[in-house]
Amino acid sequence: MELLFQFLSNTGYYLADYRQIIMIVVGTVFVYLGTAKEYEPLLLVPIGFGILVGNVPFFKGFGLGIYESNSVLHYLYFGVTTGLYPSIVFLGLGAMTDFSSLLARPILMLLGAAAQMGIFFTLLGALALGFLPKEAASIAIIGGADGPTSIFLTAKLAPHLIGPIAIAAYSYMALIPVIQPPIMRLLTTRKERIIHMPELREVSKKEKVVFPAVGVLLCCFLAPASIPLLGTFFFGNFLKECGVADRLAQTARTAIIDTATIFLGFTVGASTQGDVFLTAKSIGIFFLGAVAFSIATASGVIFAKIMNLFLKDKINPLLGAAGVSAVPGSAREVHLVGQSEDPTNYLLMHAMACNSSGVIGSAICAGILWSFMIVL
Repeated sequence: MELLFQFLSNTGYYLADYRQIIMIVVGTVFVYLGTAKEYEPLLLVPIGFGILVGNVPFFKGFGLGIYESNSVLHYLYFGVTTGLYPSIVFLGLGAMTDFSSLLARPILMLLGAAAQMGIFFTLLGALALGFLPKEAASIAIIGGADGPTSIFLTAKLAPHLIGPIAIAAYSYMALIPVIQPPIMRLLTTRKERIIHMPELREVSKKEKVVFPAVGVLLCCFLAPASIPLLGTFFFGNFLKECGVADRLAQTARTAIIDTATIFLGFTVGASTQGDVFLTAKSIGIFFLGAVAFSIATASGVIFAKIMNLFLKDKINPLLGAAGVSAVPGSAREVHLVGQSEDPTNYLLMHAMACNSSGVIGSAICAGILWSFMIVL
């Protein structure tokens, strides 16, 4: 009987507390949204299942938890804490990205830059709420709506906040269909929403090959700390466009990015152990994340309206909402909102131009924040 009671006292049923139960419920919701509702399943399914695994109760010191230095999960988590997985994801994103629409209408790049205002407004808000500067910078990057970038910067500045920041960033990316359309409709009139964009010019092969080489030099000279992200991003795009490395480009945009996404999502989910994750700071991060994403969306839309004051050929202000770097979710949502007003209005390619510039913009912002905060 003594051995039986000792065994029972070591089971998860005996060791569980309310915080782990809460997180298991959260993980279940993530898995449900990813599978039943198909909200960003490639993100929510690995993260949700990781939350379930990470919150199975266990006794400490046996090398099971993600925060125990000799555990398997800890070794897998190494790719998160060092920024390895985000860099690999950016390599795959670059190999998947077509910059034709951006090169055909470079002025749309400004909307990708304008949407990054959410990052800097949230930085001030986080500082006002009492977060340390490095923590505030890590929270602010959620406004870029880019999960890998958020994880990368947080790993460098505030690794103890990787769990809540990653969960917040990916949650809001998955909730784009819920968050962005009301903001777009609130800030625009129907007359603005039905503006048709002109057909994009055809971009030459030479332009598409030269762009990643020029882009990496311009962006990384401006923010050298963004090299781990933008270096791999533009390299992946060059593999795609150069025409002589199709096998490498295919591998980067399929097997490599899929593998990194699996481990990134699963280990980030597993890092949300209830006793570590459920704190007052986590609640504040979720609140500030929502503010950051909303401000980023609104900033892009408002800046497009300001641009229209000076442009002869007006821009549909909805495109500003695609300036966040949630590829391709925000571009798709802009297109759907435009078509709900006028089924003949095709905004997807123009929105992708803003979307791809948003990816670059958020990575540059992350590099700038890292270079400023690292000295504090």
